[in-house]
Amino acid sequence: MSLRLVIMGVAGCGKSTVGAALSEQLDIPYQDGDDLHSAEAVRKMSSGTPLADDDRWPWLDRIAETLRNEAPLIIGCSALRRAYRDRIRAGAGGDVTFVHLAGDRDLIASRMASRAGHYMPLSLLDSQFATLERPGPDEAIEVAIEQPMEAIVGQVLSTLGGSRND
Repeated sequence: MSLRLVIMGVAGCGKSTVGAALSEQLDIPYQDGDDLHSAEAVRKMSSGTPLADDDRWPWLDRIAETLRNEAPLIIGCSALRRAYRDRIRAGAGGDVTFVHLAGDRDLIASRMASRAGHYMPLSLLDSQFATLERPGPDEAIEVAIEQPMEAIVGQVLSTLGGSRND
């Protein structure tokens, strides 16, 4: 069975960093879901306008298609609502494991304020938290981002069983 792992959470929670670290540990590729957004969606977010569901559905379908065609794969994707996660699961062609990187707004805002070169402005963080439907234990592995990176990666690996899935 091929691992399909989605690192999820609001903007600035560390999806790319955690995804890359897990990629190294599991020896499977990581892809940033931001790279699968349409140019129009990126322009919208860059201008400070939150995406609507109609903007997200094609992106979520591209996420699911990438998971289906390129597994084993780790992909970073906000997947903020259950309906988004369900859509990814439906299109991925196999089991999908979600890892929710959870943290408080102040910590994430400080991280977003210090990063450079990303199109997602800090002004959209509140809309991200407003959209977030926190997944339950039946849906995702939840990991607190206040801990060191080694602990975050270790928790995910431990929950996955630490095995390579390819």
